[in-house]
Amino acid sequence: MQKFRLYILLFLMIPFAISAEDGSQLWLRFPAKNGISADKIIFKGNNPTLNIARKELMNHWQGQEIELRTDRSLKNLKGGYKIQSVQNKLVISAEKEIGLLYGVYHILRLQQTKLTTTNINIIEKPSYDVRILNHWDNLDGTIERGYAGHSLWKWDDLPNKISPRYEEYARANASIGINAAVLNNVNASPNMLRKDYLEKVKVLADIFRPYGIKVYLSVNFSSPKVLGGLENSDPLNKDVQKWWKEKASEIYKLIPDFGGFLVKANSEGQPGPQDYGRTHADGANMMADVLKPYGGIVMWRAFVYSPSKEDRAKQAYLEFVPLDGKFRDNIIIQIKNGPVDFQPREAFNPLFGALKKTPEMVEFQITQEYLGHSNHLVYLAPLFKETLESDTYSDGRGSTIAKITDGTLRPSKISAISAVANIGEDKNWTGHHFAQANWYAFGRLAWNHDLTSEQIADEWIKMTFTDNEKFLNPVKEIMLTSRETVVDYMMPLGLHHIFAGGHHYGPEPWGDYKGGRPDWSPVYYHRADAQGVGFDRTKTGSNAVSQYFPPLNETYGNIKTCPENLILWFHHVPWDYKMKDGKTLWEELSYKYDTGVKNVRDYQKFWDKMQPYIDEERFAEVRSKLTIQAKDAVWWKDACLLYFQTFSKMPIPYDIEKPVHELEDLKKIKLNMGHHN
Repeated sequence: MQKFRLYILLFLMIPFAISAEDGSQLWLRFPAKNGISADKIIFKGNNPTLNIARKELMNHWQGQEIELRTDRSLKNLKGGYKIQSVQNKLVISAEKEIGLLYGVYHILRLQQTKLTTTNINIIEKPSYDVRILNHWDNLDGTIERGYAGHSLWKWDDLPNKISPRYEEYARANASIGINAAVLNNVNASPNMLRKDYLEKVKVLADIFRPYGIKVYLSVNFSSPKVLGGLENSDPLNKDVQKWWKEKASEIYKLIPDFGGFLVKANSEGQPGPQDYGRTHADGANMMADVLKPYGGIVMWRAFVYSPSKEDRAKQAYLEFVPLDGKFRDNIIIQIKNGPVDFQPREAFNPLFGALKKTPEMVEFQITQEYLGHSNHLVYLAPLFKETLESDTYSDGRGSTIAKITDGTLRPSKISAISAVANIGEDKNWTGHHFAQANWYAFGRLAWNHDLTSEQIADEWIKMTFTDNEKFLNPVKEIMLTSRETVVDYMMPLGLHHIFAGGHHYGPEPWGDYKGGRPDWSPVYYHRADAQGVGFDRTKTGSNAVSQYFPPLNETYGNIKTCPENLILWFHHVPWDYKMKDGKTLWEELSYKYDTGVKNVRDYQKFWDKMQPYIDEERFAEVRSKLTIQAKDAVWWKDACLLYFQTFSKMPIPYDIEKPVHELEDLKKIKLNMGHHN
């Protein structure tokens, strides 16, 4: 009987041992043994946020006594905190309780990454006021460009049935300083603003509040007409203004700290103020006015482009620069990092710095719409950093996008940074264990954009897997090179948007969608012909270079000075053009594709050697994804080289692995995957 009981006990323990390594804990794998006793935590007051901070310490903190101290004089830290060693204890102080919780997560991170927690003097002030995840989740549970299963938000179950993952989500975000979430898709359903849905939103807002997270909603511009039965949704119509005013009042009665609206208008068929001959400023100002009394903001997206003759990369600038200075002070223009659409590499968006009197915020994409979905290992901190550190020269040298958007270069009432979330209901949250690092990296950079990609990768690996150097160093190398690798095997040298239409997963450089919009076709972007390849954006072409401040307009506009990693973004380059290393453009392109393939194969070899250091479950799942990625890299290389060779008429260099596919077979591949954003 004793033996039988033991078996039962062991059997009961097995699921916990297994489920612990399914990736569901993210980077929050703090020591499971008990932390310090309650009497070693000194604090005054009793509020939900403070109680979470205490609970985290009691569960996980292994160090000395801690005092949590609110100090109203620390207002200048803008939600940040101080951590100081005072005699034999650590004192965490902040203006508000949420700052104390952030401070607790900071010391738990130090403990977990085995950094010193004694004799410390840390002052942390976030780079941005609003650090926001944009969820492209639909009310039916699907997620546009989501690759980790269905939505976390179970609208049909709410408000009565509450998933435990809502709080786990809030905790994960708080641990990296994310303080805002847009719950629904920018292609918004008007129903989001119905009373029954707002009551569901209230439940989420109540769960998130103690973790310092404010809720925002994407709104559909035609809501007054669709929901309110009004004749139109013209922003200058008094009845429309009254409808929005009453809707704002209804929202704030339910959710007093509601953050505000995110708006996609007059883009890709979405309704907007231009439907009524009004401007983006007219539409945004009407919404800003109704939110103003409550402290709410409007994030108005600059991702607008219409079927016009103009180069798509120029359209946001052309649309918004004439409106500079016409927006209310609680409006911020949300600008994608590049001027086209979240490509593996883009020139930065020329709108950054061009709006001198209007606050601007970056929109990144964490979800890998154009980066192999959740099948490819691509660490995105280097992409985020590349944008943030880009010098626009808008106010002279050193006018980086980080300084323009964080308020240091141009003080504004509010600063913000956003990214499209990659989170779904998969056990591991993001569909690929390494995709968790991109959620983590965005949060860490939103809090402190001076951190390096390497520091963030180092923290994340130690917190998520192990600090064993035999694992840490090779895996960090994979992560830090992975973004450049994907650019090499997909779209090197500034090639862009040559994806298969609709799902954006595989290559389709031959794509020429007759009868559709030209700027949805790959051939629009690469312009390959017998002479060469690339989009001429110089003075002889679309003149998109003119939207950049000097000296960049000249640098990009001159083929000799244009950075080679963007040469095909700005120039139509002859196939036999001599690159800086002496190769012709055609050879350079061939070697880049080949390097991308070789690198992924190296990742596979590195990863196979990592088996002794981590759990079998995550090891096997990552290994299987790398197998897919290696096959996809060959698919990309073969499709692009065989297709472009029909124009270049040049041989693929002899020392490169020959294509394993035939071009005609590749053209027949049609993936059936579930729209555009």
